Amino acid sequence: MQGKKGRYLLAGGLAGIANGLFGGGGGSVLVPLLTRYCGLDQRRAFATSVAVILPLCALSVGIYLFRGGLDVMTALPYLIGGTAGGWAGGKWFKGVKILWLKRAFGLLLIYGGVRSFL
Repeated sequence: MQGKKGRYLLAGGLAGIANGLFGGGGGSVLVPLLTRYCGLDQRRAFATSVAVILPLCALSVGIYLFRGGLDVMTALPYLIGGTAGGWAGGKWFKGVKILWLKRAFGLLLIYGGVRSFL
């Protein structure tokens, strides 16, 4: 793999692996890869991550559903809440300073890491 396309393919592949293994979390891998490895600015990396993670999550949902590991009725309230939260976050995205986005993302990663160990 050469150039930017190769870096983008690798970053997407690593995000897909994380998403497939853990049922989510590809964005937590993708944002740092897009900023540091692929050279995107932070705001573009966040937006690109959301666009990339949607199809990855849809694929993971299909696999879990096909294999019988997904209870759709249990997931429904989270889907509704997540849709509302995603809409609100998308509306607020441009108005939030990048420093606060970075801090919030960092805290979310730390929280997720700590919860994984407990």
